[in-house]
Amino acid sequence: MVIYTIGFTQSTAEHFFGRLKEAGVERLVDIRLKNDSQLAAFAKAADLPYFLRELVGAGYVHETLLAPTAEIMDAFKKRKGDWDVFRDDFLALMAERRIETELDPADFETPSALLCSEAGPEKCHRSLVVEYLAGKWPDVDVVHL
Repeated sequence: MVIYTIGFTQSTAEHFFGRLKEAGVERLVDIRLKNDSQLAAFAKAADLPYFLRELVGAGYVHETLLAPTAEIMDAFKKRKGDWDVFRDDFLALMAERRIETELDPADFETPSALLCSEAGPEKCHRSLVVEYLAGKWPDVDVVHL
């Protein structure tokens, strides 16, 4: 199976939705803890399901199980924490949550993309999630859009 990842910052709506459509994504899994920020522009929770359905033909799921806690995120973002500390804390949280057993790999047989805000996959929790799952589930390929 292929699991895609995508971020929306530094992207136009045309480029964002175009990448999803071109990849054949049928389900967007929003892994942001807070998906209703006004700073999210076209990726606000109130609008995103509509845009996905109309522009891409894709469904929308908000899955906070795959989001860092506010404490972990604040230590990294607001207090300019160290990436290695963030990574280790978030990996431990995913292991504690047992996300590999809480999620059904069959759901990801539908072409799915993990969404967070960061423009690129480097130093982004979506990369940590998909790499963690790829290490727990068989035959997972990762594509960063």
